Amino acid sequence: MSMILFAFVVRVRDGLPLSASTDFEHNKELQERKHELRTISKAMARFPDRGTVKGQQLNIYFISSEGVSYMTVCHCSLPIAKAFCFLEDLRWEFTACFSSNVVSLAARPYPFLEFDSTIQKLKQQYNQSGGPSLEVTLAEVQDDLKIHPPQVVTLEEVELSNGIANGHLELEPVSAPGILSLVLNIVCASLNLIRGVHLFENTFQDDYESIWNVVAFLLAFISCLCQCHLYVFHSSLKKLKAYALLSVIVLCNFFLLGLRNVWQLIFHISVASLCTFLILSRKLQDKINDCGV
Repeated sequence: MSMILFAFVVRVRDGLPLSASTDFEHNKELQERKHELRTISKAMARFPDRGTVKGQQLNIYFISSEGVSYMTVCHCSLPIAKAFCFLEDLRWEFTACFSSNVVSLAARPYPFLEFDSTIQKLKQQYNQSGGPSLEVTLAEVQDDLKIHPPQVVTLEEVELSNGIANGHLELEPVSAPGILSLVLNIVCASLNLIRGVHLFENTFQDDYESIWNVVAFLLAFISCLCQCHLYVFHSSLKKLKAYALLSVIVLCNFFLLGLRNVWQLIFHISVASLCTFLILSRKLQDKINDCGV
């Protein structure tokens, strides 16, 4: 089984594809990873010189040098050092064939198609022999990775960077369950605010023993509004924020169990859980042009 499945060379400043290996394999995940390569290539100028994007069975690795990025799709069982060793060899071969001036003047996609044969030979060497011919090179890469490990990049970061660069971030249209969730969340937020303000008035008049109940009501109110915002607008670290807001709402409601019956508790937590599910399910619309990879 081939460990290195695909290689892609792009210009960093604008993501212009310069060369790519010929595709002989057609499995579903590979096509998904190749689609992600197009997305990532548009954001290379905003990412580190070395990084990885993890998948189920196939990972993406990339390095950037002198305005050119070298990217590859490899099977997850391939040691990371060999993947980056392959990219280093690919970089060396490309820079030996094309100068930085020629690369900067390229005006159309895939101006260096003749480099495909070099990529194929390099892939074959790695897939058949299991790695570079010089073990010293592999050892050097392994040592360098220990000192400077590649950054793990998520597709959410890539999509966010592309949206910022294009001046917009468009999510999928709001669904009917999403509208219902927003309405229910606003109802929950209103109930929390009303109960919190009412309790605060009584606490202020009598004593301050129930101040933490007021805090719990108001914190749940703010969290409900934040959930609505997180569903309507895209945000970085969306998954982390969604789970954090759900945890706050659940904890606040359990804290208020003495002031709410079980059915009220179930209602508030169910609404928060539904909104969390819809937040995580709503994706960015794909606006990336197909570069023909």
